[in-house]
Amino acid sequence: MDRILRLEKIGKRFGTLQVLKNYNLEMNAGEFLTLLGPSGCGKTTTLNLVAGFLQPDFGTIYLRGESVNNVAPRKRNLSMVFQTWALFPHMNAHENVAFGLKMQGKLKNEIDKKVKEMLEMVRLPDVADKYPSQLSGGMRQRLALARALAVEPSILLLDEPLSNLDAALRKEMQVELKRIHDELQVTTLFVTHNQEEALVMSDRIAVMRNGKIIRMDSPRELYNDPQSKFVCKFMGDVNIFEGRVKEINPSGMLVQSGPFDLNVPSKKGSRVGDQITVAVRPETISVNKTPSSGADNSFQGIIRQLIYNGSNIQYYLDVNGKELMALDYQKTIHSFPGKGESVFTEFESSRFMFLDEE
Repeated sequence: MDRILRLEKIGKRFGTLQVLKNYNLEMNAGEFLTLLGPSGCGKTTTLNLVAGFLQPDFGTIYLRGESVNNVAPRKRNLSMVFQTWALFPHMNAHENVAFGLKMQGKLKNEIDKKVKEMLEMVRLPDVADKYPSQLSGGMRQRLALARALAVEPSILLLDEPLSNLDAALRKEMQVELKRIHDELQVTTLFVTHNQEEALVMSDRIAVMRNGKIIRMDSPRELYNDPQSKFVCKFMGDVNIFEGRVKEINPSGMLVQSGPFDLNVPSKKGSRVGDQITVAVRPETISVNKTPSSGADNSFQGIIRQLIYNGSNIQYYLDVNGKELMALDYQKTIHSFPGKGESVFTEFESSRFMFLDEE
């Protein structure tokens, strides 16, 4: 792989607050890499260090194999789309996209051609003469993206650019960003605290906590094999069971967790009496009015709350005093059980994920 970015043993402090400590990150050319984590974990600080808006207290930032610690932002050949988009209000769309090209000393006919290409790329071919105030939020977001891409940056930096959009437009722009990345193969470093955005768009996700990357992998691997409680909960809704190995048999293990006796797969090295933590995603649990035969795990419970989302129904169930969350895509509007009903929740042992504390 062609490595384009490397952060090596980076440290950054603001006053007494240590934001990043011994921080390391590598990124390949053409990759869409997302920094995902809660507020205050160091995501935006990392982005600003790469951009050159901040300087590391120690450590080295390498772009294309060369240290850029002392290189000014404008000489790093990077583009950034901010959370607020930061368009020039006194310039129309054409002038906004053309700005960086003019700074590069491009000729007028070359600029006009590139601006036209970029506006078509972001599906805004008819807004060249319009000002940002005349555009919708989604259109302004696309315009900011066109301006950033026009200068053909080595890396496109995105600092939560979808956070100011409504839910429907945010979903639309997730698909658009992915489409544009796939077409241009522009190396993209994206910052978000929204796991859905990360899952939809990323080639790899770096999950951050307290100024460190605690896990980096593909979206599929992080979701299906999170390995730690923090990553598991941050990647989506989940039911977590902490218990004790009660029995080991040829087909797996019996784990006692509160009111549940769970049939889980064998884990190498486990012994009777060991403490263990497992988890199962809500969408892998079925909710039925009558029990089905052959389920590895089947428990009777009461529906305490349900949320109808159109394509799915989210259930919150009381199973002997323990809350269980299930997400069911199978029922029609005429047949799903209602609040207060007694139902059976069922899931296969293969759906369990083993978790460490960190």
